[in-house]
Amino acid sequence: MTRWSVEQVEAIAPSAASMSAARPVAAVSRWRGLGADDRAVWGAFHGSGAEPYDTMVDHAAVGFSCSCPSRRVPCKHALALLLLWIDGQIADGVPPATVAGWLARRGPVVVKPPQDEGADAGAGSGAESDPGAGSTPEPAPERNASVPDDRLAGPDHHDDRPDGDRSRDDRVARMYDGLNELDRWLVDRMRTGLADPALARFETWDALASRLVDARAGSLANRVRRLAGVVGASPDWHELVLDEIGLLHLLSQAGRRLTTLSDPLADRVATTIGWQVRQLDVLANVPDTDDWVVAGRSDTREDRIEVRRFWLRGATSNRWALVLSFAAYRQSLDTSLHVGTVVRADLHRYPGGALRSLVGDRFDGPEPAIAAAPPASSVSAACTEIGSMLAVEPWLDRVPAVVRAAPTRVEGRWVLTDDTGALPLRIDSVGTGQSGRAGQVPSGLEVLLAVSGGRPVDLTIEWTPTGVVPLTIHRVDDAVDIGPRADPSFVGAA
Repeated sequence: MTRWSVEQVEAIAPSAASMSAARPVAAVSRWRGLGADDRAVWGAFHGSGAEPYDTMVDHAAVGFSCSCPSRRVPCKHALALLLLWIDGQIADGVPPATVAGWLARRGPVVVKPPQDEGADAGAGSGAESDPGAGSTPEPAPERNASVPDDRLAGPDHHDDRPDGDRSRDDRVARMYDGLNELDRWLVDRMRTGLADPALARFETWDALASRLVDARAGSLANRVRRLAGVVGASPDWHELVLDEIGLLHLLSQAGRRLTTLSDPLADRVATTIGWQVRQLDVLANVPDTDDWVVAGRSDTREDRIEVRRFWLRGATSNRWALVLSFAAYRQSLDTSLHVGTVVRADLHRYPGGALRSLVGDRFDGPEPAIAAAPPASSVSAACTEIGSMLAVEPWLDRVPAVVRAAPTRVEGRWVLTDDTGALPLRIDSVGTGQSGRAGQVPSGLEVLLAVSGGRPVDLTIEWTPTGVVPLTIHRVDDAVDIGPRADPSFVGAA
């Protein structure tokens, strides 16, 4: 059989990150049932999950099948299988029935095997070459791909896919239909105007949210339900609702155009819409190892669920990461991280290089973060940092920063200020994250005033569209956690 080269595997990889993720998976000890012949290579990858991922690669007509939930084609398991094959670590064998059936459904080979770099790529192959890039494997027509691109490419599916693929396609089609329905609903809202009395009824929003849940767009459903609580809650609610409607329209449009977006942006849009990613698959990604400073904590109530956010910042990379914890009634939130400490650990980011991450292996710590406290910036520089993050993901509703500023009152409103500008503080009910009445003291302000004495302090803040929330006061010898806390009558004991 004609084996590929590493360069040819790299040529079909969706991105360089996919190749980086595939290399640790290319270990024979993590595979079972490996085999190859002149048409295909196959095997079952055993990760940390209960069920293995059955992976098959048609290296002659270039097609892929894998039972993993990845939206990338080929996934890292298919790439790893090819790497093992070209390295001579897979013995020849007779394909099992599942592989033989898959190949039969794909039909006979309609393209030549990929040629090695430096060979005559144009001699009778019909391949379209990339000038200056050398020879690469010629992809078969998209109908030969047995694993669809799950980035909402539309409901054009094939009947010869395994059951897992068809189920995944059904899920994509449902989400695609849900995005269409969301956009029609938004157009109707704009046509009738924000003065429509129907907007004051929760049922108007809840009916749409329920349809989005059925369409597997749960994150959008949560945004819609939260938006229902904004109607009539403040004098400027029209502006807030209009802003959020614009973001919902942006996400619905982006979700239907994922195949035209770059891989990182497409991943971020998909997860923001509500595409679920298993934790085991996140933990299988290449880790981001650093000394992580636990810079802040924030608890909020969202749709009858208590949410805890830990904001971590890499001492070396200066990159932010978000670790989430959820608790329903009488359940417990994560208490394994402590504000003001630093821990050396692997962080595994969700697809697209997102802020949200999972903590993997921990090597040292936690230790007091005195020497590694996150660097504070001016208000102006913090606004620039926040703005750059929102430019990449405009749908973010919470963004961290560390500023050196003083609390003061300007025209009846509390702000954080220095000689470069001011940031308004968000007025919240303590521990709930819900809007309170005018004149109510912002969460943590009493402690902030007592510790700072009205002088500038280093402060981790959480930006939101309605103001910033103070989370942590960083002093010379310690850190004071002043972020909003969960209702103790709602969450259980840790």
